[in-house]
Amino acid sequence: MSGVFLLIENLLIFVDFPTWKLFSLLLISFFVGLLGGFVGLALGTIRLPFLLLFGIPPATAAGTNIIISASSSLSGMIRHFRDGRIDFKIALMMGVPSVFAAFVGGLFSHRLNSDLLILFIGGFVAWQGVEFILMSKNKSNQKNSIPNSNYTHKNMIRNLSEAGIGLGIGLLGGLVGLILGSIRLPALIRLLKVEPRIAAGTNTIIGFCMGFVGGLGHSIHGGIEYEIVLMMGLAAILGSYQGARLTGKVNLNLLLAFMGGVLSITGIVMFLRGVINLY
Repeated sequence: MSGVFLLIENLLIFVDFPTWKLFSLLLISFFVGLLGGFVGLALGTIRLPFLLLFGIPPATAAGTNIIISASSSLSGMIRHFRDGRIDFKIALMMGVPSVFAAFVGGLFSHRLNSDLLILFIGGFVAWQGVEFILMSKNKSNQKNSIPNSNYTHKNMIRNLSEAGIGLGIGLLGGLVGLILGSIRLPALIRLLKVEPRIAAGTNTIIGFCMGFVGGLGHSIHGGIEYEIVLMMGLAAILGSYQGARLTGKVNLNLLLAFMGGVLSITGIVMFLRGVINLY
């Protein structure tokens, strides 16, 4: 741990950025990573406004943010994997179509009003957050499990559902330039009936793949501040790993309540971003 902070301290010398802003971004990145690792989200939507607030140009902030999101997802993914909370079958069935569709969506993003899409996505995510909070009050969840209903069987319908959801969310993410784990997580839990802890872990590996591919696309155009990526990425990695450790230790209803709160805040931020950019 001390070695990481020493590395960050040495990097400060080479970054043309006020020290207080850098430390503020480091703290923000750590706590966003901590919360994201806990609920299985990269939370780039929450991190991005802070990058913009501290004067980083929008295009550069977007590329920088998506790499940090991938780093955060990787760290959380490792911890979730160690604790057995990743369903690799679902990750493969949803992840491959998501990455492909995100690339296609990125190609056509200039033809659509992404701000309008973000506004509607934000409203949906906030609504899902409220739904999760209501779910957390269900006493039947006290046994720390949610029944898998009709999706228990690994059949063709299930596979097509996973691929279709991955394709749709990936395409939408490519159009608006976001990983959209905030939509994928509710889909895993509400539509595919995946146990919330497994959903959180599985969501991180898909988020990492999408973030990595998206980051490559941004790097081609040079829209990345690598020094900030390295420092904020390290902070996000530390936070995400610690957050993922907590996922398996809390009551299921408490986890659902946290997921709901985070989704609600994320949705509101996205909604307001869409409104501000439109008007």
